[in-house]
Amino acid sequence: MKLKGENQESADYKEGSKGKITLLLALVALISAFGSSFQYGYNVSVINAPAPYMQDFYNQTYFNRHGVPMDSGFQMLLWSLTVSMFPLGGLFGSLMVWPLVNNCGRKGTLLINNLFSIAAAILMGTSELAKTFEVIILSRVIVGIYAGLASNVVPMFLGEMSPKNLRGAIGVVPQLFITLGILVAQILGLNSILGNVKGWPMLLGLTGIPSLIQLLILPFFPESPRYLLIQKGNEEQARQALQKLRGWDDVDDEIEEMRQEDQSEKEEGHFSVLSLCTFRGLRWQLISIVVMMMGQQLSGVNAVFYYADRIFQSAGVDNNNVQYVTVSIGAINVVMTLLAVFIVESLGRRILLLAGFGLCCVSCAMLTLALNLQATVSWMSYLSIVCVIVYIIGHAIGASPIPFVMITEMFLQSSRPAAFMVGGSVHWLCNFTVGLVFLYMEAGLGPYSFLIFCAICLATILYIFFIVPETKNKTFMEINRIMAKRNKVEIQEDKEKLEVFHTVLGRQAEKTVISSSEL
Repeated sequence: MKLKGENQESADYKEGSKGKITLLLALVALISAFGSSFQYGYNVSVINAPAPYMQDFYNQTYFNRHGVPMDSGFQMLLWSLTVSMFPLGGLFGSLMVWPLVNNCGRKGTLLINNLFSIAAAILMGTSELAKTFEVIILSRVIVGIYAGLASNVVPMFLGEMSPKNLRGAIGVVPQLFITLGILVAQILGLNSILGNVKGWPMLLGLTGIPSLIQLLILPFFPESPRYLLIQKGNEEQARQALQKLRGWDDVDDEIEEMRQEDQSEKEEGHFSVLSLCTFRGLRWQLISIVVMMMGQQLSGVNAVFYYADRIFQSAGVDNNNVQYVTVSIGAINVVMTLLAVFIVESLGRRILLLAGFGLCCVSCAMLTLALNLQATVSWMSYLSIVCVIVYIIGHAIGASPIPFVMITEMFLQSSRPAAFMVGGSVHWLCNFTVGLVFLYMEAGLGPYSFLIFCAICLATILYIFFIVPETKNKTFMEINRIMAKRNKVEIQEDKEKLEVFHTVLGRQAEKTVISSSEL
């Protein structure tokens, strides 16, 4: 038994040392992230710059229909719907993850999802020509559904395709493209480019181009090998997909690890959301994902971006130049997320989560102090700028990218789709809630709102420190064993090994008794 364990360890080590970025794996990551995650980021910020021109279009359209100007309260309601329908659509999209990825596969779901984006792009791009603002609001729901699916399926797809020693780095790539999408939308939204009275319909319609590219190219790439073997039972296709992705023929170690995972899950079957929430063996994994997703969205990232413009204005930045400062913040976000891609495998997930939420926590506390004192202490406005930059760095290296990586790693194949559905729903529901509540918080508490975000970051840090394990360079089965101890359950594979061990001991005892009687 000891020799078998040593062989397994050496096989695991061999697999970890062999894993490398092949051209095919890099292309899969880039095409799936550009065609899906990029648009999530793009549509988060695309309506910020052209907001005044779009609101004028709403008012003019209403006036042409009814002959009277739109009431200011009704206009505010329509604009609030335009903004909030995106995260609400994201929630709907997250609820579609489980049935789609189980029935259509990971790649199939991404291909189907492109239809939502292309339809929304056509509707938004032609809305001014059609003289209808209702189509824009409807399109925000549709593109939100697209983003809800993309934000969950891409990390799942790439996580299942990656070798264990690169899973974290490749898992951060979707978040990198989200930040790139935000940055590109900010650049194209500049007044001198498309953020003007003539350019905003094209700005909204450009979201369909990455989807069209993905729809044309992604079919030529392989499906997730884990989906093919564990859920479809097609080992030959899974082996061929792995051989293409790894760049060599010897993939027996990974196939064997998938078989072990499949064997350990046979008794449970596929998890629905209800069975996931009631299954004791996954209790702490589920709680951990909910806590990290809530911490990610309730840590104040939207509030920091909301305050950023006025913080820079108070530091003396001219109103006409604030848009360029906003672009520079977006660039910092991209650079720090790119840094996370390179350091996540060396430092590990836990360190980045703790450091990221720690920086956000300290920044929120200092920002509260700086915003309250900037009227009396001149240099406090500059401290506010530093706090904003440090906060963006903290969120970019840990709080934003790592929770989605952890969902992939903390759940096995049968429970992963349901886990993404739960995690994604929490992500989008909290996003929607912050957008709905923050304006009221800001009106009632002012800068003290950031103390609430500080407390949420601190609570998330404490939970991660005491509960969440390090998953770096571990197979899914190894992570499952670690969490099984915390859940105080035995996994099926361990039970079988224990039974074999007792059987061997029993036979040895029988042989000893027989030998003694013969003597």
